[in-house]
Amino acid sequence: MSDRTWNVLFLCTGNSARSIMGEALTNHIGKGRLHAFSAGSFPTGTVNPYALEVLDAARVPHKGARSKSWDEFAAAGAPRMDFILTVCDNAAGEVCPVWPGRPVTAHWEVPDPAAVEGDDDEKRRAFRDAAAILRRRIELLANLTPEQLEAISIREELRRIGKS
Repeated sequence: MSDRTWNVLFLCTGNSARSIMGEALTNHIGKGRLHAFSAGSFPTGTVNPYALEVLDAARVPHKGARSKSWDEFAAAGAPRMDFILTVCDNAAGEVCPVWPGRPVTAHWEVPDPAAVEGDDDEKRRAFRDAAAILRRRIELLANLTPEQLEAISIREELRRIGKS
């Protein structure tokens, strides 16, 4: 069994809801084997209070959660990412920075709970639903063996080589 920690970066446009929840859930579920971060292409500068409410209700720590630019993770000295996961269609379609270490990227579309209009109960339900989708996917990722995670990384690198 490997003691390696795998770094995961969740990206969304505003980095206020889905990517924040993805970061917190991964750090909680990953139990030190997965270490997550989040960022946005156009961060709002604030974290949606419904996202924090859902995390609190699930007893998922989120201390230090903040909306930040993806530029922080493309800069020299930033943590090297193994996986980059976009959680909104806008971020998936944007031209991303060149990530150090050439991490594996994937798009995990999750409906935007912040876009839901209605009363507080409807908004809370949308955030709970988005968190449930993220939780299930993160549990699947966290349950992969180190060998499976290495194989994913190697397979992606071989695809890149084949395109050169």
